[in-house]
Amino acid sequence: MSSLSRAEYGKANVRVFRIVRDGKWHHVVEYNVTVLLQGDISTSYTQADNSVVVATDSGVYLKFYIAKISPHILSPEKFALHLGTFIVSKYGHIEKADVRVEQLRWKRISVSGNENGKEGKEGGEVEHEHAFWRDGEEKRIVNVVVDKRKEKDTLIASVSAGISDLLVLKSTGSSFTDFIQDEFTTLIPVNDRIFSTSIDLTYTFQDISIPLPKEEKKKVEFEVVVREGGEGYKGSVWDEGVFERARKATVEVFANDESASVQATLFKMGQRIIEENGGIREVRYALPNKHYIPVNMEYIGIDNLTPCVAKAEVFCPIGAPSGLISATISRK
Repeated sequence: MSSLSRAEYGKANVRVFRIVRDGKWHHVVEYNVTVLLQGDISTSYTQADNSVVVATDSGVYLKFYIAKISPHILSPEKFALHLGTFIVSKYGHIEKADVRVEQLRWKRISVSGNENGKEGKEGGEVEHEHAFWRDGEEKRIVNVVVDKRKEKDTLIASVSAGISDLLVLKSTGSSFTDFIQDEFTTLIPVNDRIFSTSIDLTYTFQDISIPLPKEEKKKVEFEVVVREGGEGYKGSVWDEGVFERARKATVEVFANDESASVQATLFKMGQRIIEENGGIREVRYALPNKHYIPVNMEYIGIDNLTPCVAKAEVFCPIGAPSGLISATISRK
C-alpha cells in the first residue's frame, strides 16, 4: 500500500524585468521568480484529475500581471508577499504559496554632470537617469511562504531574505592557528593569510499576519501592515533599510575584523545583524573558503612562502576542494 504524503508544483525561474518611470527618472528591477503551490491538489496525482490544476503556464502570466500592477515591485519582499497573497486569495483550493525571488544587481551609471545636463558636485559625476550597469554576480534573495491553513480569515507569512554569491577578499587581517594537529594534518598554522569567500546570507523575520482578502477587488491589492514610523517597523520585514544594513554589516565586519578564523568572523557578522534589526529572529551564513595558495619558488632560490615578512606575494587560486563554514545565529 502507498499514499501521497506531500505534493507541490509550480513554475520555476520566470524572468521578470520592470521599469518604473518617475518622469525622466527611471527605476529598474530584474527578478527570477519561482512559485510552488500546495493545497487540495492530490487528485491530480492519484486520479489524473486536472480540474484542480492551475496550469504552470498560467503561473507565468500571473507573475507578469502582479509585476505590472503592484506598487511594491521595487521591494522584492513586498512583491513576493503581494504575489503569494494574491494566489492563495484567488484560488480557494490553494492553501499555501511558496515564493522565491532572486533579484539581479543593476546600478546606475555615473556620468559627467555636464554630459547629463546636470551640474555635478564641483564638476564631478552624477547618476544617470535611465542608464544602468550590472554590478557583478551578487544576488538579493527573498523567500516567502504564505499560508492560509493556520488561522481563519488570516494569512500567516514566513519571510526570509539575504544575499548570495557576494564574492569578497582581503589580502591580510586573517590568521588561522592553534587548531588540532595530528597524523592527518598537513596544514601549516599562519598568522597572516588571504581571506576570501563567496557569501551566502539568509536572515529570517518573525512571522507576520495578513488579513485574508475576501472581496474580488481586494484580492489584487496588497496592504502594507506596518508603515514607516509605526510601531514595530524598524528592523521588520516592512523596513526597506534592512537589506542595506545587513549587507553593510556583513562587508564591514569582514573588512575590519582581525580574523582568527572564518567561524569567529561569521559569528560577529550575525551578531551585528541581530542587534541592528529587531524583527529578525535568526541569521544564517554559508561561507566557502576561496583558497589562494602561495607558490613555492624555492627551486629558484626565492622565498614566496613566508607571510610574516611579506615574502608571500604570488598565489595560485584553487577552486576545489574548499572549506565550507556555516552557522545560524539566533535571537535569545
